[in-house]
Amino acid sequence: MRNVYTFYLDATRIALSSIFAHKLRAFLTLIGIIIGVASVVVVGAAISGLNTYVIDKVGKMLGSNHFMIARMANSGEMSEEELERRQRRNPRLSYLDMEWLRQHCTQCAMVGAQAGRGSSFEQDGKSFYGGIVFGVTANMGDIEDKTMSDGRFIQPEEEESGALVVVLGGDIKDKFFPDTDPIGKTLKVGGLPLRVVGVEEKRGPIFGDLVDKHVYIPLSTFGRIYGRPRDIQIHGKGASRETFQYTIEDARTALRNYHQLVGSEEDDFGLVNTEELGGQIDEFTGAIAAVVVPITFISLVVGAIVVMNIMLVSVTERTFEIGLRKALGARRKQIMMQFLIESSTLCALGGILGLLLAAALAALISATTPIPMTITIGYVLLSVLSSGGIGMVAGLYPAYKASRLDPIVALTRN
Repeated sequence: MRNVYTFYLDATRIALSSIFAHKLRAFLTLIGIIIGVASVVVVGAAISGLNTYVIDKVGKMLGSNHFMIARMANSGEMSEEELERRQRRNPRLSYLDMEWLRQHCTQCAMVGAQAGRGSSFEQDGKSFYGGIVFGVTANMGDIEDKTMSDGRFIQPEEEESGALVVVLGGDIKDKFFPDTDPIGKTLKVGGLPLRVVGVEEKRGPIFGDLVDKHVYIPLSTFGRIYGRPRDIQIHGKGASRETFQYTIEDARTALRNYHQLVGSEEDDFGLVNTEELGGQIDEFTGAIAAVVVPITFISLVVGAIVVMNIMLVSVTERTFEIGLRKALGARRKQIMMQFLIESSTLCALGGILGLLLAAALAALISATTPIPMTITIGYVLLSVLSSGGIGMVAGLYPAYKASRLDPIVALTRN
């Protein structure tokens, strides 16, 4: 056992001596491994960060444990024929649907509704185009986990009385009330002056939806200004993540009962589950990883070819040393192991330096872009084990060639 330990210690010492004896060559060899490992880790960090970024954006837009029921949902995935069929079949959702869910969805912590329409705003010589006015129930602030930068969201008594109040999106506030507190001031919506009671925190564009261009008014006030909406979206919130799927099924069953759907009849409404969106995002980023990560491994393959080339050169240069060691009793297995240790040490060192480079690049990208770079332990292990494994594979042929040298012939080549 001691002899085995001594052999590996001596082999490692010889490998390190050979590497440090040719520093420039070793460094140029390492560059390929460093770039390969850094590429795999940075790409993995970017994919994980993108997943986190998108899910966070979805959470900010939709809230947690939140579902939405509408006349149509995910219509972009339907054929024109299917879309037309559902438009004929699916009834518009009304206040009665919402009230039924409030009474019969026992798993729902909250049930609310909203209706929206595009609008432009004009006041004090200023104009804002491309805005959206949402009439909402007072609990929509809690259902969608809205964060207010100023003031508050709509109150239940304001919804009940049809109060002339409004909550502004960030872009609307910046347009009409720059560098001033808008709370208590008025903004004309549909020609009526509404008192500003709150400003929603800026969220930035989400999937092309410019959410900072929204304004929110009580659903009853929306009816006073634009007429009672003929079609609304119903929103619900589960009590917890653990029971959220039960909440979804409870809401679906309740609405199916109200619409008198039985047996295998398909739903005549669309249901959007925010948790399913998270799963779709995971599948999307997983598909990206499945395509991109193998491509980045090409750089590691190039690095392996460089390592193999350098190790072949090393075998040629050290022919006399190999012959001398074999003449003194070294076996083929020991000669082969020496060169494998040298190539693996070289690649492992390149893997460590590649990780350090990847960490620096990830920190730089995180500081200069909104996407967080998440270096996961999985990609770290993948890159380090891959670099070490590539070192073993790249060193196999040179090590085998060295172990097959005839000691007499090798000694005559000095």
